[in-house]
Amino acid sequence: MNDTPGWASPGSAPSDGQEPGTSGPAEPADRPDPAQQPGPDPQGTGSKWSKEQPPAGQWSAPTGPEAPGQTPPPPPPGPGWGTTPPAGTSGYGGGSQGYGAPGGHGAWGSGWGGPPPAAKPGVIPLRPLGVGEILDGAVSTMRTYWRTVLGISLTVAIVTEILVILLQGFVLNDLAGSEALNDPDATLSEVTRATGDALLSSSVIFLISVIGAIIATALLTTVTSRAVLGKSVTTGEAWRDARPQVLPLFGLLLLLLLMTFGLVLVGALPGILVVASGSGAAGGALAILGILGAGIVAMWLWFRFSLASPALMLEKQGIVKALSRSVKLVRGSWWRVFGIQLLATLIANIVAAIVVIPFTFLAAAFSGDGATAFLDGAGDFGWTFLIISGIGSVIGSMITFPITAGVTVLLYIDQRIRREALDLELARAAGVQDHSAGTPGS
Repeated sequence: MNDTPGWASPGSAPSDGQEPGTSGPAEPADRPDPAQQPGPDPQGTGSKWSKEQPPAGQWSAPTGPEAPGQTPPPPPPGPGWGTTPPAGTSGYGGGSQGYGAPGGHGAWGSGWGGPPPAAKPGVIPLRPLGVGEILDGAVSTMRTYWRTVLGISLTVAIVTEILVILLQGFVLNDLAGSEALNDPDATLSEVTRATGDALLSSSVIFLISVIGAIIATALLTTVTSRAVLGKSVTTGEAWRDARPQVLPLFGLLLLLLLMTFGLVLVGALPGILVVASGSGAAGGALAILGILGAGIVAMWLWFRFSLASPALMLEKQGIVKALSRSVKLVRGSWWRVFGIQLLATLIANIVAAIVVIPFTFLAAAFSGDGATAFLDGAGDFGWTFLIISGIGSVIGSMITFPITAGVTVLLYIDQRIRREALDLELARAAGVQDHSAGTPGS
C-alpha cells in the first residue's frame, strides 16, 4: 500500500529495529551489502532474501499468520467508519477488531448513522416540515411563549366580544325577530324583513370577528416568526413590529373577502335573472348551481392567496406583491396547503366548540326562557345569555387564534424552505454553525 500522508496502517506497530513512523519491513541484521557483493548470492550464506526485493516503503510489515501473499484492504477514511484496532492486535479480516464487511462488528460503516439531524433553535427543525411538525410547532409556540400568545389572544378576543355583545344587546335585538321565519302564516314581506335582519346581524358580527382575527394574526405572526429562531418577544415588541403592516393587512383581507363574495354573486346572477323573469323553479336551480361553481373557484383562489398574509407581514410587502408571493409559494402545492390549513381549522374549531357549547347551554339555562326555548330556536335571550355565552366565545378565540395563525406562518416558512432554502437564512439569523438540512418531511 502506498504510504500516503494522512493514512496509517491499522493494526500494526513499529517493527524491531525500525524507527517509529517509517514504513516498510525492518532490514535483518545479517543481510549482505549488495554494493559489496554484486554477484549472485552464494549458497549457504544463511540469507533467506530473494534477489528481487520490493521497493522500500511500499509494503507494511505483516503481523498475522495470514499475511504472506495477502494484500490488506485499505484503511477506513476516518472516524465514524468502524472501530480502529489498537496497535499490536490482530490483523485484517479475522479478528474481532479487524476491518470486515460493512455492517458487521468492528466493520467499516458500523459507526455510520446517516445524515446529522437538522438544527432546531426554536419550535421547528430547520428543514422541510411534515404535517405533524407544523401543527406541533404552532402548539409549541403557544405553550413556550404562553404569556405573550395568550395575552394577545385574550386581549383581542375580549375587545371584539365586548363589541359583539353591545351590538347584540342594544342594536341587533331591536330589529325584527326571527319568529317570522318559523311562522308558516307569515307574509312575504315579514319573511323578507326577518331574513334581511338576520343577514345584517350575522354580517356585522362576522365583520367584527374578522377585524379581531386580522389584528391577532398580525401580532401572532411576529411572535411565531421569532419562536422559529428560539427568540421570545413581548406584546409591545410584537405590536411595534406589526403596526406598520396592519393597515395593508386590512386591505388584503378586505380584497380577499370582496373577491369571494363577488364571485359567489356573479355565479348566482344568472339564476336571479331567470327568477326575475318568472321562471322560479328553473331560476332557483340555476342559482344554486352557479353558487356551487363560483364557490369552488372562490375556494381555490382563497387558498392560492392564503400565504399572502405572512408574506405581507414578514417581508414587508405591499398587497399586490404579497398576493403574487403567495401564488408563487403555493404553485404545485395547492392540495397540501389546502389540506394542512383545513386540518388546522377543524382541530381549532373542534377544541373551541368543546368549550363554547357548554357555555351556550349554561347561558340558555340561566336566561328567561331556558334551554328548551334555545333548542327550539325561540325565546328572547337577554344580557345574561349574551354575557355567559360571550365568556365561552372569548375562551374559544384564545384557542383558535394562535393555532390558525401559527399554522399559516409555519406553512409559509415551510414552503420557503422547500423552494428558496430559507433554512440557511434562518440558521444564520439564529446563530447556528454548520447547519445541514435533514431529511425532508412528508
